[in-house]
Amino acid sequence: MDDGLTLEKLEIAKDGRRMICLTAHVPPGQVLSVMGPSGAGKSTLLSALIGTLAPGFDLTGRVLLNGRDITALPPERRQIGILFQDELLFPHLSVGGNLGFGLPAGIRGRAARSARIETALADIGMPGYAARDPQTLSGGQKARVALMRVLLSHPRALLLDEPFSRLDAGLRAQIRDLVFARARAAGLPVLLVTHDEDDARAAGGPVIRLRR
Repeated sequence: MDDGLTLEKLEIAKDGRRMICLTAHVPPGQVLSVMGPSGAGKSTLLSALIGTLAPGFDLTGRVLLNGRDITALPPERRQIGILFQDELLFPHLSVGGNLGFGLPAGIRGRAARSARIETALADIGMPGYAARDPQTLSGGQKARVALMRVLLSHPRALLLDEPFSRLDAGLRAQIRDLVFARARAAGLPVLLVTHDEDDARAAGGPVIRLRR
């Protein structure tokens, strides 16, 4: 089985009505864009991929990640990261604390974890921000911290749930390019859900359009 994220005859239905029928493969470093109107099942698809599909939905088919069947695994064992519309930074933690939340448990000791956090902040152009309150950050800074928190957890795939939609046009392009570049550098298959044609064009990969 090829490396990457594979949706194998994935069907999602509710109350006997089929919402999604999808077969796709996303190689490492590629972005698959999924577009469609509200109610077409985009959020439902993401829930199925991360393992949080609500009761009442019926799922058939398989989700494979690097050849491993993860369809029945709990969310914490799937090794899939996700970025949402809102950054969802923890308000009770500093910027460094938020990044530390994403660090693997194998990085032990305060000094080692602090060093990794400082390196991560430097990588996104925010050196010295570890002690800052997330509420004092700009929208672009919050987006960068949210991205790095996901990447620090070493996911094997990345899902994007319209994470650029709340940013203004100039910042949107900047953060979008950063996310795609980081994902490519890490060799992650990416599935992007978006309403925006510019997002899909910037992703540079195939586009699937869902209908309600």
